Amino acid sequence: MNISVICASLRKGSFNMMLARNLAALAPGDMRLTLLEYLELFPHYCADIAETPEIVTRWVDAIAAADGVIVVSPEYNHSVPGTLKNALDWISRDPGKPFAGKPVALQSASTGMLGGARMQYHLRQIMVFFDARLLNKPELFVSHAASRFSADGTLRDENTAGAVAAHLAAFRLFVRDHQPERPWGSNDVQQAGAGEPIV
Repeated sequence: MNISVICASLRKGSFNMMLARNLAALAPGDMRLTLLEYLELFPHYCADIAETPEIVTRWVDAIAAADGVIVVSPEYNHSVPGTLKNALDWISRDPGKPFAGKPVALQSASTGMLGGARMQYHLRQIMVFFDARLLNKPELFVSHAASRFSADGTLRDENTAGAVAAHLAAFRLFVRDHQPERPWGSNDVQQAGAGEPIV
């Protein structure tokens, strides 16, 4: 099962990137996770740009080839980071509609007590336009993130690790139920050149 992972934070030392990089160790054995890289290369969206930038095409191809997508994002000003919204605006322009019918799971980490919940609710509204299939429960909000990770980025909190593992296991079943006809084990995502598998 090939899963593309989007991390919406560009910050060095990002707790959301730490979370994203810990997913592979907690995922079911048949779930292959590939991080979509170079979010910072997306230009500001403008409909006057006639030619689709290469980075947009790479992400579109990876999302289309994936069995599902996990979005890991911080919350900025009670909402979705501009970096993520900009990337989604570009992706929405693709005639292939790669998110249509695609299983999607949301995760977030925050130093606050809500764990990015408001961002997730806004992102759910945006994903309605894409006609994506959102995993509703369980939800995953990592609150007080500074205390959950070690200095090297390892997720050290056992309760949080258990919640992440449960979320990934539920998403595996969700993907299976929404794409029963897709042959798992293909390497389409890696061939799309989106990035290296998360190890």
